[in-house]
Amino acid sequence: MLVIASVVFISGCKKDDYQEKIGVCPLVVSTIPIDKAINVPLNQIISATFNEKMNPATITQESFTVQQGATTNAGLKSAMLDVAVAGTVTYNNLTATFTPSSPLLPNTVYTGRVKTAAKDLLNQALQADYVWTFTTIAQVLVSPLPLTGGTIIGAGTFNQESQVTVTATAASGFVFTNWTENGTVVSTNSTYQFAMVGNRVLIANFSQQYRVIISSLPDLGGTTTGAGSFNPGSSVTVTATPNTGYTFVNWTEGINIVSTEATYTSPLNASRTLVANFALNIIGLSLDVVANNGSVLKNPNLLTYSNGATVVLTATPNSGYIFTSWSGDATGSVSPLTVTMNSNKNITANFALIGSSLSLDVVANNGSVLKNPDLLTYANGATVVLTATPNSGYIFTSWSGDVTGSVSPLTVTMNANKNITANFALIGSGLTLDVIANNGSVLKNPNLLTYANGATVQLTATPNSGFKFTSWSGDATGSVSPLTVTMNANKNITANFTADIINPGSPAGIDLGSAGNFAILAGSGVSNTGVTTHIIGDVGAFPTATMNGLLAGNVDGILYTAADPIVGLAKTALTTAYNDAQSRSLNAISLPGQLGGLTLAPGLYVNSSTSGISGTGANGILTLDAGGDANAVWIFKMGSTFVTDAGTSIVLAGGAQAKNIYWSVGTSATLGTNSIFYGNILADQAITLTTGATLYGRALTRIAAVTLDSSTITKP
Repeated sequence: MLVIASVVFISGCKKDDYQEKIGVCPLVVSTIPIDKAINVPLNQIISATFNEKMNPATITQESFTVQQGATTNAGLKSAMLDVAVAGTVTYNNLTATFTPSSPLLPNTVYTGRVKTAAKDLLNQALQADYVWTFTTIAQVLVSPLPLTGGTIIGAGTFNQESQVTVTATAASGFVFTNWTENGTVVSTNSTYQFAMVGNRVLIANFSQQYRVIISSLPDLGGTTTGAGSFNPGSSVTVTATPNTGYTFVNWTEGINIVSTEATYTSPLNASRTLVANFALNIIGLSLDVVANNGSVLKNPNLLTYSNGATVVLTATPNSGYIFTSWSGDATGSVSPLTVTMNSNKNITANFALIGSSLSLDVVANNGSVLKNPDLLTYANGATVVLTATPNSGYIFTSWSGDVTGSVSPLTVTMNANKNITANFALIGSGLTLDVIANNGSVLKNPNLLTYANGATVQLTATPNSGFKFTSWSGDATGSVSPLTVTMNANKNITANFTADIINPGSPAGIDLGSAGNFAILAGSGVSNTGVTTHIIGDVGAFPTATMNGLLAGNVDGILYTAADPIVGLAKTALTTAYNDAQSRSLNAISLPGQLGGLTLAPGLYVNSSTSGISGTGANGILTLDAGGDANAVWIFKMGSTFVTDAGTSIVLAGGAQAKNIYWSVGTSATLGTNSIFYGNILADQAITLTTGATLYGRALTRIAAVTLDSSTITKP
């Protein structure tokens, strides 16, 4: 038996160091990727699995290598096999793992090799190097020319023979020309579809449009149409339309006349600036004036007038009449009247008989009213000045009847019979001020039973122990105390107090898991508008990995443009974190619907509906105060939406940190224009950062997209 075992051992493992021991020869039984694999991801981790446990000390960068290129059947290097791939080698259980230091090159053959230096626990070596090859996935690179000509989408990695679509969108002032590859035109359609055969490097070519600018001389002479941007080689048509009293003369460009036709069409081979010239008609417009029971003086008094000329009309009534108004092509009751001649005009001067038509009756209890002029009747359109004078101990308050207001003297225009009352109130005994103050008290200064109209009263709110003053309601608003009230009517005012919340302490933080590696994590892609968007941290979406308008230059971190498994694992971690936040209830504090103007200590804040930050100035700022505890945690849980208004902000105080703030939103979150926000947003649906919004935290949404517009996100 010993002889037979020895023979098997020597023929199977003849290179073993320990000749007196018999063991199974170590073999590589499987690899990842498998031999001859294609379309291998660029971030692939390479591994080899043995049939038995190996000596970890022999699994090193010397015994397990990966190189760029392939080998021949005889095991010799190919011409390309001279580039070693840098990476780290680890061993666990039966598997040796090679992790490249940087992504693999696209559409490239790589060779993995486990050398005979690898030995098992009996120090038995592989009998020969184990060698296998694989090919990485192909890549499409796209870029615009010129860089400002437009935007392109479609770059990424793709399986060989798969269909790929790239799309070019021209910027304002540019037009798409064609797609080229290595100087050759491959498509003239802005959307180009092709089958993958190796790597592709495509350039979208754009041409700048010509711009036509038009103006008129003089500016009031007429209107012009036809300005805009046009493609090279196209024609432009501009049209000049003169105003009344003007005639079109010609089109000029610089000092040159280019056309005497009002409609001018010309091919474009450059941008152009055209001027439409108009001339004023000398004579033509008539002015007819009718004046019954009076006369009208025209200055100047001509038979016809030029377009744009001004004429002054002065109405003079006959004896016993008064001028009241203009009608026809002019209105108003002012004489003299200046008329601008821009068309033929017919104007009537209206006069009424003095002192024989309209009555004005004034009632004035506890005072008197002076009428100026003081007549029995007034002509239609006449004006009367009323001055109210209160009796001793009274104050004038208002007019009522056929006029309203509280101004004295008052000018009344007589266009009908009028009945007017002047109202007066007793000083110090008229208007009441009732104040309600539950859970506190209010000091009135002065503290009177009644107040005169126009008097001012100062209200100071003082809360009971355990409460704090929050706002005024009823006939007063705001949250400022003391409050000054002007007495112009009876008033009912309520001082509102709420319980002063005692902080139960910080809750435990939310474990984001691998989702914490991302500044943006979405369920259905990321959409960006604006080239100034800047993100510090990784960006990914799963299962829909669409990135619209977001380029690698916008991201300081990894921009995942495919549905990478790493992003999928992060999405799973996000769901776990979101469910944790939504399940919290211990020591919950009621979360108001409006957070602006508040200062909140660490804790769990809950609102079953919606919440947000609105208002301006101090009322648009939410302060989070950690009280000196750098590990303080805030969790804000709401059942529906969370919205911040434009220009609102969050301020951190007392050592508070953005990484310890969690906003768990039941549906969607929106950050307003130019707003500043801190914390990790965990939304079930979408997250939107409107123009210029800044987020010091993370935008993590489970189902829908994250939308950006010239936004800044910094992962804490």
